[in-house]
Amino acid sequence: MVTTMNKMFSTIIFILAVSFSSLSQASNLNKGIYELNRGEFQAAIALFTPLLEQEYAPAQYFMATMHKNGHGVPRDAMKALALFQKSAEKNYPDAQFELALIYTEGKLVKKDLKKAYQLTAKAAKKGLAGAQFNLAVMYANGTGVKQDNFKASRWYKSAADLNFALAQYNLALLYSEGKGVEKSTEMSYVWNTIASWNGYPDAETSRLIDERALSKKKILLAREKANQIYQKILEQQEIKAKMNEKKQFL
Repeated sequence: MVTTMNKMFSTIIFILAVSFSSLSQASNLNKGIYELNRGEFQAAIALFTPLLEQEYAPAQYFMATMHKNGHGVPRDAMKALALFQKSAEKNYPDAQFELALIYTEGKLVKKDLKKAYQLTAKAAKKGLAGAQFNLAVMYANGTGVKQDNFKASRWYKSAADLNFALAQYNLALLYSEGKGVEKSTEMSYVWNTIASWNGYPDAETSRLIDERALSKKKILLAREKANQIYQKILEQQEIKAKMNEKKQFL
């Protein structure tokens, strides 16, 4: 019985130690990102370096961006690539997405659209809006994957719900053309309206084209629906921002 209790206490202590370590890593990472964003590159490097020694994926990603852009260190694409790869192997979505772009471009590595698709899909499934948009484009064009308008529409919708304006505009186009979704001028109007509220210039032109095909009643209903969707998106963004703010003070 005593042995069992000792094992239980050892397990609890181990869990607490791991939790404390994770909180410390996250805290130093946030401090490093703060310094990076305000241009204090050497301070950021000082905070990232111990995390790199611990093989901490988020720090590997941000240090990779510094090598890529020459922030506080000499610009070095190959060092950036190596760090992006390490971070991506640990399933850090931003690194997976960056690496996907590298495989799509084919300058630092041999061009591999299938690999780019696989990495983009992993990042998209973790909620990265840019990756979700790119994944939708890949399905729409059949890039690295079999062409599929329905899957394209689903990923455009996911990115649109995260307030990615270009995804909102492209989703409107799908509704206008009836690709992957049931053709609907009303829903095209809804998403063009939301994209225009987010400042996407072409969306306003498309919204006006949709408007010409709708009755005044349908326009009013579509505007109301657009407002409801947009307010829900903004509420979710606010919740996410508050959660991220709390993390910074851990």
